[in-house]
Amino acid sequence: MSRSAAEAAAVPAADGSLRRDDAPAPARTWTLWALRRVGMAVLTLWLISLLVFTATHLLGDPAQAILGRSATPERLAALRSQLGLDESPVHQYFSWLGGVLTGDFGTSLATKGPVSALIGGRIVNSAVLVGISAVVIAPLSALVALYSARRRDRAADHVIQVALLGTAALPEFVIGILLVTLFSTVVFTWLPSVAVSWTGSPWSDPVVMILPVATLTLAVVPYVARILRASLIEVLESDYVEMARLKGVPERRAVARHALGNAVVPAIQVMALQLAWLAGGVVVVESLFLYPGIGTALVDAVRNRDVPVIQALALLIAAVYVAVNLIADVLTILVTPKLRTGVR
Repeated sequence: MSRSAAEAAAVPAADGSLRRDDAPAPARTWTLWALRRVGMAVLTLWLISLLVFTATHLLGDPAQAILGRSATPERLAALRSQLGLDESPVHQYFSWLGGVLTGDFGTSLATKGPVSALIGGRIVNSAVLVGISAVVIAPLSALVALYSARRRDRAADHVIQVALLGTAALPEFVIGILLVTLFSTVVFTWLPSVAVSWTGSPWSDPVVMILPVATLTLAVVPYVARILRASLIEVLESDYVEMARLKGVPERRAVARHALGNAVVPAIQVMALQLAWLAGGVVVVESLFLYPGIGTALVDAVRNRDVPVIQALALLIAAVYVAVNLIADVLTILVTPKLRTGVR
């Protein structure tokens, strides 16, 4: 195409710049990207539902687990018929999936009550625990990373990196046990070691949440802080930050205005992965501190072979993982101008 033809094919955009007629409109591009991502999320959840349904049915016969080994064949057959276990696996799957789509997760085999009523309060408790942990993790990771990056290769940076690596090497249950030993039993007795006496809403007794929140925080901060530090170091050594320094821009302003915004993109993805991990990793922490959330509910359901509860909680954790990653992708595009103007 000649230059005159190319200019003729260009039309003014909303901001006064030229845009080609054949270029996709931003709204259309965003819509197509969102539809693709949501479609992939739905497909992922559907595949996970197949995996969860298959895995839970491999645990054994729920009727046998409920009635015990001394049950007669007649009682087993009657209970299987009552629970719908005498239907084909395909029929059972689509019946269960239809209930999930309408908000009906079935009936608990242990309590004989609705699964939604059983896990509803537990979901709120775990959401509060994870939410408070996330609120602490994000700024703490940023402060540690910024302090370490500003003092790269100095003594303080080396001490911080050794501490982060050492903490990252510890599983969350080890961190929890160390905190209990330090603050609840051997050294000090300042905090309760378990939440068995806790009743009501999570904020009714905030003291019992200190150790679970501290455990989750110490388990996640090392990963986020190290990734953000590496990103900050790369940005602080970039040409545009150096140019800002040469122009006389104060160091704090150069870091806040030019460095943090560009370094936050990798941190968003890492933070999303860690928050998604919290949805599953909270099981260990809640079991350790006897915190009444989805973690203890899942452990009890596996122990009792309560298949409907296991299915509901496993699918819920998977949905949280998928949703958090989808939100992280959107945030990454919003804070990255190049991606924001050319989503594909």
